[in-house]
Amino acid sequence: MSDPRVAAIPLQDCGEDLVDVRMHGLRVDDRKCDEAGAWAHIRQGVLPRLLHAQSLLPTGVLLLFVEGFRPPALQQRYFEEYANELARAHPDWPPAELRDAVSRFVSPPEIAPHSAGAAVDVTLIDYQGRELDMGTRVNASPEESKGACYTDAPGLSSRACTNRVTLGRALSTAGLINYGTWWHWSYGDRYWALQTRQPAALYGPAELP
Repeated sequence: MSDPRVAAIPLQDCGEDLVDVRMHGLRVDDRKCDEAGAWAHIRQGVLPRLLHAQSLLPTGVLLLFVEGFRPPALQQRYFEEYANELARAHPDWPPAELRDAVSRFVSPPEIAPHSAGAAVDVTLIDYQGRELDMGTRVNASPEESKGACYTDAPGLSSRACTNRVTLGRALSTAGLINYGTWWHWSYGDRYWALQTRQPAALYGPAELP
């Protein structure tokens, strides 16, 4: 997200509401739950794409929705916390280099897909609710995972590679795009617009009603 071309994409917010995915048949994890229920919301236009992706998965495999909408204030906190972590590890990095490094894993709040209700963090589970092997946990940082969090990371087990391909094929067929880490997919945000050569983003920063 540090690419200036992302921030340069115009925004033409279509005004769609945030909807609660818990009301629409998706399996929803509670590890990111918050009092307002923000984590379980996404823009209305993202929901049918997730449901379509679900329908494309092999029998006995389901999507597990981990996090959707992230209020801008929370996104700002995540950004600052990761920036502080990297600054401690790399005190010699100048501010511009630090911001670029942070932005590869946590989006700047002003362009963050999660804060637009456009992004979802998802994984796969079996019919008993057990998470499949994806090579890392959801939200594992590059430092923690030694780079294995990135979607096309080398050195993964054959099972993890197969599961990532299964997840990616369903979500991309349904119209979502991946940003770097295997669990993060979005539709309608600035990064989506850049990657799909759309003239403008459909969704900008949002707030729960």
